[in-house]
Amino acid sequence: MSSKLKINGIAVLFTVKSLTRTQEFYREVLGLELAGADGYLSVLLPSGTELGFFEGDATLGSSPQIVFGLDEGGIDAVAERLVQQRVQLVTPVTEAPGGWAFEFADPDLHKLAFYQDGKLPRR
Repeated sequence: MSSKLKINGIAVLFTVKSLTRTQEFYREVLGLELAGADGYLSVLLPSGTELGFFEGDATLGSSPQIVFGLDEGGIDAVAERLVQQRVQLVTPVTEAPGGWAFEFADPDLHKLAFYQDGKLPRR
């Protein structure tokens, strides 16, 4: 892995109480069309940032969450590298929809995450 991470995008993920209510709000108020299936809705903004919505208990966890997409994979090596730099991992590398992800904390304990597509190599 090179010394610089190659990030292919940023997603901002929200946990919401109702996907139906969320879809109506973003369509009617903001003019955005959300698409998706299996309990997930998303929209890709012109800037390339994805807004994503999962249905669940919005009081659990941190929402919204910033997720960095890894362009070349190597998520296990990225997690190991962060640990070596004394970064706190909040969750280990685990399966995520379509791939792998892990959460970590910045110096102010904001929760962030890395995600990689499951088709990419984990190391």
